[in-house]
Amino acid sequence: MASEMPAVPGSPAWWASRPPAPTYRRGRPPVDAGRIIDVALKLVDEVGVQALTLRMLADTLESGTATLYRHFSGKDELLAHVVDRIFGDVRVPLGALDGLTWREAATVGAEAFYEALCRHPNALPLLVAQVPVGPNGLLNRERILRLLLSHGFSVGLAARAFTAIGHYVVGFAIQQHGPGAASPEGGAQLRDYYRSLDPAVYPATTAVAEELTSVPLREEFRFGLDLLLDGLEGVRRAGPE
Repeated sequence: MASEMPAVPGSPAWWASRPPAPTYRRGRPPVDAGRIIDVALKLVDEVGVQALTLRMLADTLESGTATLYRHFSGKDELLAHVVDRIFGDVRVPLGALDGLTWREAATVGAEAFYEALCRHPNALPLLVAQVPVGPNGLLNRERILRLLLSHGFSVGLAARAFTAIGHYVVGFAIQQHGPGAASPEGGAQLRDYYRSLDPAVYPATTAVAEELTSVPLREEFRFGLDLLLDGLEGVRRAGPE
């Protein structure tokens, strides 16, 4: 009988099978897992996911790779924890959502999530590879779903609303801030290119060339988010068909 394939780091099966933290009979290890994850995220911010190596991480920690392997089986497993650490960086102060409408609260949550992603642009490709179901990812999901359900969303609509908002925030952040994203100077170049087109062939594009390339990213993000939330409010008010 073929042996069962190990769970992919970051997958639901992997998180569900996490063993308890190891104990050390001769004292604590030189570096604990939380610090390793924090430093790994800092290095990803500085050099990117591909350039990060366990040797680089160990050197930065002034430790050895053996210390890392006490906690993590390899780089993939470490990066799964890095992704969850980013979700722990979503800063919504305790009580910040009290008394708000669902739409106001969802806006606060989405903007906090977006700000967290903007602080770690080199880590954004990691969010494409896995569904965030680590401890911090689950807490964020629970908070938003509970908010939606408490404001009259049906179970089905709450699930779809959560997914739609999450996809919007992650997709916008990856396209606008991820590795390889256009620089701010690229907007002026794109505007000049649109303006250089033949207006007989591209009359609409040349007419809105300035507007297409001059909206600040934060304003563009909020505009799209507002459209999405407006649509969800309309569906919520309509209720079940």
